[in-house]
Amino acid sequence: MLILAGAAHPVTSEVSRDRARVDQPYGHESPAPGRRGTHDRPYTALNLRLLLAGFGLAMSTILAILAARSGVPWLAVVLGVLAVVAAVDLVVVQRRRRARRREDPQGRYSLFE
Repeated sequence: MLILAGAAHPVTSEVSRDRARVDQPYGHESPAPGRRGTHDRPYTALNLRLLLAGFGLAMSTILAILAARSGVPWLAVVLGVLAVVAAVDLVVVQRRRRARRREDPQGRYSLFE
């Protein structure tokens, strides 16, 4: 029997999955494969992400206007696209914060939580 480097043994992978299930509290639903966070336990610090997205939106917009006025249209377009991405991120983060507040209305969240 040939064993390839990096290939998981079927019995070992089943045991590790069972061990992971035992470590979780009863009734805990793990997130879908590939997802790292849930509304209860977000993967990112939402308040900090909101602050950084706002800063990115402001700076990208200001720099895009300056680039357009100085005659560098390609840079203005790139910075405009970054501003749009930051605006979309602001909307997504705010929706997640509202969902978190609906789940836990008494919760107090710091900038880094």
